[in-house]
Amino acid sequence: MLKKRIIPKFLIRNGRLVKMRRFHDDQREAGNPVSTAKVYDSYGVDELIFVDIDASAESRTVARSIIERVAEEVFVPLTAGGGVRTLAQIESLLKSGADKVSINSAAIDDPDFVTQAASRFGDQCIVVSVDYKADEFGRKRVVGHGGNMQTTHDPVDFALRMQDLHAGEILMSSIDRDGMMNGYDLEMIDALAHRLDIPLIASSGAGSLADCKAALDAGASAITISSMFIFTDHSPIKVRTYLATNGVNVRNQKGSRS
Repeated sequence: MLKKRIIPKFLIRNGRLVKMRRFHDDQREAGNPVSTAKVYDSYGVDELIFVDIDASAESRTVARSIIERVAEEVFVPLTAGGGVRTLAQIESLLKSGADKVSINSAAIDDPDFVTQAASRFGDQCIVVSVDYKADEFGRKRVVGHGGNMQTTHDPVDFALRMQDLHAGEILMSSIDRDGMMNGYDLEMIDALAHRLDIPLIASSGAGSLADCKAALDAGASAITISSMFIFTDHSPIKVRTYLATNGVNVRNQKGSRS
């Protein structure tokens, strides 16, 4: 059985870590991405995800310099995302030290790009990030372009299509729960996890140790945590210890430099 993963998620704006609620509200500064990554690495996290939240709107990708600096300091797998639209951009990020690249808006605008990317770099390098929120009728719908463009796509159907197009992993983020620390969207995790043959990373909503376990028990292969690490005294060590004590199959706590 594959071990469940704990993944801090870093939102980058102007080279700094930030955190919002529901993607746009109440921006708060959260520190330096490189030094924070080093701390999390020492705690023994499984991976790190970096997303430049302005990259798509500004027609660029996450800054290579940040990925290069982090890759020099930590030795856990890195996923880089934000504004990725071309094979050349993916190649550049991988050469900068990223192990995987996250595709979001481009997967909506040109789904075949996912297949092209997987064919060029391997399925294992391609993560499709699916952001979604409830529309005015309460129906969950995929949203692109940094949470600014609502589509008619059902998130489950869209994620399954991305799997068919050779995405290596699916990262599901609930905009309605983002930064709210009121628990993951367990209904979505349960609806999707048992239909996917590739890993499902659940994002948005972690506020307690019990929330983390609930998401993994619902079928997620991994969870991302952001606000809970930044704004509470819960650390990756506490999360891993709690999960292991409560029967979740996680790897032993160990930093990459240990």
